[in-house]
Amino acid sequence: MLVGRRIPSRIRESVVAAIGLATVVIGISDVLGTRNMVFPLAATVLGVIVGESLRLHERLISLGDGVKRRIGRQSDDRFTEGFVTATLLFCIGPLTILGGIEDGTGQVPRLYFIKSALDGTMSLVFGSQYGPGAALSALSVLVVQGGISAFGTLLDQVMSERQTVELFATGGLAVVGIGFNLLGIARIRVASFLPSLLIAPVLVAVFAR
Repeated sequence: MLVGRRIPSRIRESVVAAIGLATVVIGISDVLGTRNMVFPLAATVLGVIVGESLRLHERLISLGDGVKRRIGRQSDDRFTEGFVTATLLFCIGPLTILGGIEDGTGQVPRLYFIKSALDGTMSLVFGSQYGPGAALSALSVLVVQGGISAFGTLLDQVMSERQTVELFATGGLAVVGIGFNLLGIARIRVASFLPSLLIAPVLVAVFAR
């Protein structure tokens, strides 16, 4: 709250750009780890078809808007608004899911490092705008990201090494999309990519030899 008010917007924008570049590099490195590009490509195409059919992108936006509308109607307290807004940004998104899987499967949680840098920058903005309510979203992050990391440990026990490799290669494509969004290169509906993370291990189990 004290620091956010004193950081010029140009510095915040440059920091986000730097995070975007690092995100693209990490995504590409994950994609290059595949042993057969057909798996991440097929999983992503099928996943996007499923995601768009389910309108995941719109549902996530509607969820956030609905919560904020309900809170707004019940109270004008900026503390509550800050908590809801920060929770939605920090807990809903591919980096949260991919980072949790990466962490739970014993990998170096690079995506959580990226997410921490991005969330830390945004927390300066939210802290200066909403006050202590934004800080309370740390509880939501603990529950959501902690739960996904625990689920990732279960995945590590049931998936083969090949399935894990192709899962991260598939996720790498989504991570590149996140980086492009941060850099303003494109507006990719990354939420629609999420079903591909379920499809990739299945394709490996059925077709890999």
